[in-house]
Amino acid sequence: MWMIRDILTITKRNLTRLRRTPQLLVFSSIQPVMFLLLFNYVFGGAITRAGTGTSSYINFLLPGILAQTTIFGSLQTGVGMADDLSKGVVDRFRSLPMSRAAIVAGRTLSDALRNVLVICIMLTAGELIGFRFHNGLGHGLLALLVALLFGYAFSWISLLIGLLVKDPEAVQTAGFLWVFPLVFASSVFVPTQTMPTWLRHFAENQPITQTVNAVRYLTQGIGDASSIYHAVLWAIGILIVFIPLAVAQYRRTV
Repeated sequence: MWMIRDILTITKRNLTRLRRTPQLLVFSSIQPVMFLLLFNYVFGGAITRAGTGTSSYINFLLPGILAQTTIFGSLQTGVGMADDLSKGVVDRFRSLPMSRAAIVAGRTLSDALRNVLVICIMLTAGELIGFRFHNGLGHGLLALLVALLFGYAFSWISLLIGLLVKDPEAVQTAGFLWVFPLVFASSVFVPTQTMPTWLRHFAENQPITQTVNAVRYLTQGIGDASSIYHAVLWAIGILIVFIPLAVAQYRRTV
């Protein structure tokens, strides 16, 4: 119970910092909205003819952007941890009678809650330009939970990178280096059927594509229901591997 209380305290601390520096939330919300508008209006006319299986490209695109947004948002976990390390905040936490696990768990939990707000902004923007849930509200809410779970899993990867690299600017660069290829070599923006064979095999079996396909199935009713299980299994697998690695690295770091 003490550990849970400490985790909630650190979560509140991180959310309070976000409230006092609203520009962090503003800029993290502008980027996915820009992706949504640019890809929908610049590339939508051409990609619609590529066989998306939906009535309009926005219904194909937004589920992918939602998954991308949670993953990009998870990169801030590593940046925030590196920032706390560089400013000595973690050293001050160590002097307090609190659970060490609360520092890393509170960081990932607060970033997951921030992703909830960003997703709400994304859905509002999507509704304004024509996105609709075609598979029921219940399935739509489940789709958001799947995207949030996957973003939460990725935040532990980002946390480990932050603990290893420690410099905030370097952490941000290191995060995008491995996330960008995964995002663009997936079904986020285009159907994987249009890709070369060698790239298609990779794209269809990587975790981001499975998550996007799950969100797409739950919101639009297209694709295969098995993608939901694959996405959840990927998220659980990432958590099983990277939570112990991040906690162990945190103990070595501090």
